[in-house]
Amino acid sequence: MIDRQSARLGNSINLLLLFFLGALLAAAAELPYGGWIQIPILSLIWWRMGQHSTPSIKNQFIFGILFGLGYFVLGLWWIYISLHDIGGMHAVVACLAVFLLAAGMALFFSSASLALCLPGCRRLTGLVLAASWVLIEYLRSVVLTGFPWMGFAEAQFNGPFAPVAPFFGGLACTFLVVWISWEITQLKKSVFYSGACILAAVILAQLASFWTFTKPIGEPLSVHLIQGNFEQSLKFNPKAIEEQFVFYTNAIESQAADLIITPETAYPWPQNNLPAGLLGSLQQFSTNTSSNVLLGVIGQVGSSTDVKYTNRALGLSPNAPSYQYDKSHLVPFGEFIPPGFHWFVNAFHVPMSDFARGNLEQPPFSIVRSGKETINAAITICYEDVFGGELASRIHHSSKPVNLLINMTNLAWFGDSQAPAQQLRLSQLRSLETGLPALRATNTGITAVLGSNGKVLSQLGEFTQDVLSLRIQAYSGTTPYVMWGNAPILGLSCLLLALGFFRQKRI
Repeated sequence: MIDRQSARLGNSINLLLLFFLGALLAAAAELPYGGWIQIPILSLIWWRMGQHSTPSIKNQFIFGILFGLGYFVLGLWWIYISLHDIGGMHAVVACLAVFLLAAGMALFFSSASLALCLPGCRRLTGLVLAASWVLIEYLRSVVLTGFPWMGFAEAQFNGPFAPVAPFFGGLACTFLVVWISWEITQLKKSVFYSGACILAAVILAQLASFWTFTKPIGEPLSVHLIQGNFEQSLKFNPKAIEEQFVFYTNAIESQAADLIITPETAYPWPQNNLPAGLLGSLQQFSTNTSSNVLLGVIGQVGSSTDVKYTNRALGLSPNAPSYQYDKSHLVPFGEFIPPGFHWFVNAFHVPMSDFARGNLEQPPFSIVRSGKETINAAITICYEDVFGGELASRIHHSSKPVNLLINMTNLAWFGDSQAPAQQLRLSQLRSLETGLPALRATNTGITAVLGSNGKVLSQLGEFTQDVLSLRIQAYSGTTPYVMWGNAPILGLSCLLLALGFFRQKRI
């Protein structure tokens, strides 16, 4: 009886410890060298998950759930701000929504960790675990339109495996993180083999940083990135909206530049219902000053009897027709209501939008400059920066060569949280994968300019009203990741997982 009680107590302590380590892993991502720090923490997690005397599927599944819950509850808590503080949802329902989302994401982590139950060669276990993690992370990016936020890859921008991203993308970084963290747990059993794997992976990754696939093109562009810092809670206040219109219009027209960018939905009103003469005045400014302007507006599509709205970037260029990019990858429950869930939204009076989806293959925005090269920019709006494979595919199949990335974002929904820093790391990873510089125009932060290696060249402070003005060098060229996408790392992962199952059947 005493032994049984001791076993139960030990198991409970192990579960609490895994939850704590998961939260610690999420917290580490926010630190300056978070990508390095996460690796030994993951090693501790694998070690604790292997302490149970019977590593059954049931035990590993539960362990994975607790580890994932700790990770995602801490990493995604800021969704509560958008649901409760901004959206007005009841606190209990908002907390439940965050918990359910974290639990849903934890299921993916738990499923990936089941690879630890496969018997066979110890040296293969780490590779199979890493392969399983890559495939599950890929599924996390596509199931129910995907929500791959808080993957291990973005933290690797400040870690040892960032240089791999231009070759094989963020999923390859994830593979290396999981594999090497597992090999650390095996050092006591096999110092030579595991030590050699760890050193070889880190050294080769660092050597990869000496390869570059893109190069500067033309003269640098003069750029103005406008950060309005308007509270999201005022979006339905007519006076506040009018003040927002006036601020952005004055900020645009105050000084010419090759490119002027406002944040996502800086003009939070349907395009056809904007104040009379506003777009005409901005188009005239663009023509008179040879400035290219990108506006965040609410677009309208469909017929007059069936109008649908989109999250749109509207481009104005000198003596040229207007350009428009409608956001393609929408946020589930934030920008569209998935089929079958309208009853929930209606029952709980949840304040959510239901936007129309833009086409996946929209052309880049051409930045026209008199007597100089035309620069083409691939636009993403907020959440779309999470999907590296989609962006790489867009660039690869673009009708025009892409020289620059532009992200227009409004993170006022999430208040003073780590969400802006998390998205900045995602943008940095996208620049690294594509070898292209990036411009980020946000409402409350973090408005920033990134180099072709993803490093921040300049940025504004959060929750300030300001304009970031500088010159940015565009680039031309294509990285291997843009050409191949996720196919190589997914193919390798499938082969390793198949090998793991094959060896299990032989035992």
